[in-house]
Amino acid sequence: MSHAHPNLLGEPPATLLPGDPGAEAALAAGTDPAEVAAAHPRASAAWAALAEAALDGGRTIEAYAYARTGYHRGLDALRRNGWKGYGPVPWSHEPNRGFLRCVTVLARAAEVIGETDEQERCTQLLHDCDPTLAP
Repeated sequence: MSHAHPNLLGEPPATLLPGDPGAEAALAAGTDPAEVAAAHPRASAAWAALAEAALDGGRTIEAYAYARTGYHRGLDALRRNGWKGYGPVPWSHEPNRGFLRCVTVLARAAEVIGETDEQERCTQLLHDCDPTLAP
């Protein structure tokens, strides 16, 4: 009797987050990301937009805080969708991008403030999620 078994040494399946149509539509319409984050606090894309704007504006600590919030919201969403702390979270899947953008800003902000271990962890996480994202 033969049974098909998944390759236990292989990579787990990609985690594809569900979208948040309300948050996505509001952001696409140009709504202030702070309003979107308040109305949709689980939407990592709103936190990513806030983090990116803060980082671009030289407000590193603010960027770090926004990115960390979106990162934790994203981890919660990934776990709710079967992620076990490793495995692909591809950029090609649009709803994953808010989380990945937050990790990117968190790495950049951590580098600016000299928090090297955090920067390295975030860079490794990006590489693990989608090797095209990190050097």
